[in-house]
Amino acid sequence: MDSHPGGLRRVLVLAFCVAGIWSAYIYQGVLQETVSTKRFGPDKKRFEHLAFLNLAQNVVCLIWSFIMIKLWSSSSRGGAPWWSYWSAGITNTIGPAMGIEALKYISYPAQVLAKSSKMIPVMLMGTLVYGIRYTFPEYVCTLLVAGGVSAFALSKTSSKTISKLAHPNAPLGYGLCFLNLAFDGFTMAFMFGWPHASGFEAVQFCKQHPEAAWDIFLFCLCGAVGQNFIFLTISRFGSLTNTTITTTRKFVSIVVSSLLSGNPLSTKQWGSVVMVFSGLSYQIYLKWRKLQRMQKKRKPM
Repeated sequence: MDSHPGGLRRVLVLAFCVAGIWSAYIYQGVLQETVSTKRFGPDKKRFEHLAFLNLAQNVVCLIWSFIMIKLWSSSSRGGAPWWSYWSAGITNTIGPAMGIEALKYISYPAQVLAKSSKMIPVMLMGTLVYGIRYTFPEYVCTLLVAGGVSAFALSKTSSKTISKLAHPNAPLGYGLCFLNLAFDGFTMAFMFGWPHASGFEAVQFCKQHPEAAWDIFLFCLCGAVGQNFIFLTISRFGSLTNTTITTTRKFVSIVVSSLLSGNPLSTKQWGSVVMVFSGLSYQIYLKWRKLQRMQKKRKPM
């Protein structure tokens, strides 16, 4: 009887995490697509400096993290030194900017699908560089994801969707997504390293179009708040649960984009979406089964 309240509390915390991650990142996706496709102000100008979104989000996340640490950290002891995060910080500053920049050239659903194929470069590098051998089911997952992304890329995109893109160019867009998966980051020097750099132009655009500035701020805030829910999920339920939640969120983001943003997908494209997420779901199942086997081995005879 005593375990029932604890079990119910755990379910409620999980539901809270799911609601937080879905709300933050689905709305962030809507804002990201809005900023990349909308024409702002009476002059109907596009916001061309999409890489600025990544820099702005990093700054907001830094401030938000500092506030959270001051509010919730009970002690400064036991934490890793700040310099131990330098490699992750650098790699997480180049790739996302490239992924956002890809929205100039491909639609939001195409970008989400392409970025969902992270397992492909991971397995490729693991095989070629480190000599890692993967199981047959893992190769099946990769083939499903790769096949789905390829089929989606080769499918004909509706003229309505293409008309919303700043510079339609599928090879360049998917190429940027691949670099996003390979690097994950960007640098401030690129945005503000010289006079008339794109960072200064982005700030000037926001001054002239407050509506765009507000959308960008909400985009950054969603990313910062969403990270809190991700950390809570991992700390309470593990990385596998977090992967499951974020994977299903990506699928819902594509559905929301198709319904709200007027990006109609053809039957072939929906089939490609199902193919990709079937591969991702199968990968999650394999990780869960592996985790179950490891837990059984740890139990005393």
